Amino acid sequence: MQDNLHKDYISYTRKKLLFITITILLLIFFILVGITFGTVRITIGDIFSVFFGQSNEVNSQIILNIRLPRVLSAVLAGMALSVSGAAMQSILRNPLGSPFTLGISNAAAFGAAFAVIVFGAGSMHSNASDSVIFNNPYIITISAFFWSLVSTFIILLMAKFKGATPETIILTGIVVGSLFIAATTGLQYFADDIELASIVFWTFGDIGRATWTDFIILLIVIIPAFLFFLKNRWNYNSLDSGDETAKSLGVNVERVRIWGMIVASLATSFAVSFFGIIAFVGLVVPHIVRRIIGSDERFLIPASAVFGGMFLLLSDTVARTIISPIVLPVGILTSFIGAPLFIFLLIKGKGRGQW
Repeated sequence: MQDNLHKDYISYTRKKLLFITITILLLIFFILVGITFGTVRITIGDIFSVFFGQSNEVNSQIILNIRLPRVLSAVLAGMALSVSGAAMQSILRNPLGSPFTLGISNAAAFGAAFAVIVFGAGSMHSNASDSVIFNNPYIITISAFFWSLVSTFIILLMAKFKGATPETIILTGIVVGSLFIAATTGLQYFADDIELASIVFWTFGDIGRATWTDFIILLIVIIPAFLFFLKNRWNYNSLDSGDETAKSLGVNVERVRIWGMIVASLATSFAVSFFGIIAFVGLVVPHIVRRIIGSDERFLIPASAVFGGMFLLLSDTVARTIISPIVLPVGILTSFIGAPLFIFLLIKGKGRGQW
């Protein structure tokens, strides 16, 4: 009997580890693909030549200063959004739970609009084809991040005041998100054409604005956040069984819930404040992974992180090549992919008792 249980457990874990391994290999493959695809054609040999110091100056500049920071930043942003969404859905025990459900993206959009209008951070660049640029993108990033934290603070304050129940957190997030949507609309009403164009462009969600500085900041924030979720994966497994069960197992439910929210909001705030609103990644990716390997947080959290990085990287690669030389903001593509995919997952999952 014990031997059969042991074999079943090995088979149970082997399938999940196999999925994670395959996803990691696909991620590495798509990183190479993402570097090679673009207006200027780069080969795999060119990539290795750059790192061995044998490439020409043009290819070296394109790979090291344009494509590599973009590709790696897409992976980190996808990891942040996906792992935060997976943790949020477990913390709130709600399939619609994600940092975006809590109004963080709407707060960041307000912060960007505030920086453009109040601090004059957006302008119009005139050339053969006019395009929107930002005079000081870091002012927009700081403002978006600050207001994201404000929304998180409001939600945590309400959770502390009324008790950190999933219902309180979700409802407060919806109200806060609606409040920031109204505030952003009010700013847009008083904006001129240039300011309005800058605000709209920021909300599209675009990895193309990534720099090495952005990547390093994201790395410093997102890797510790990922390790935090890994450390608490047993607590999240307990929460999946209900608050009373988790308490009986010695889990401080309120503390786990609040700190999980803080870390998820922090990771998402950085990704959103740097690259704008990238919809559905934090909501859809955990559902996809959960349907493949189940809801065991020990595997769900690392699998969601890797799959999310691959998903956003692949989406960004397609977005900048599908109608080349025109580059689509990745936020548009993830919305087109995410919405019908999420509806499909809801239909397929109906009645299976996954939540």
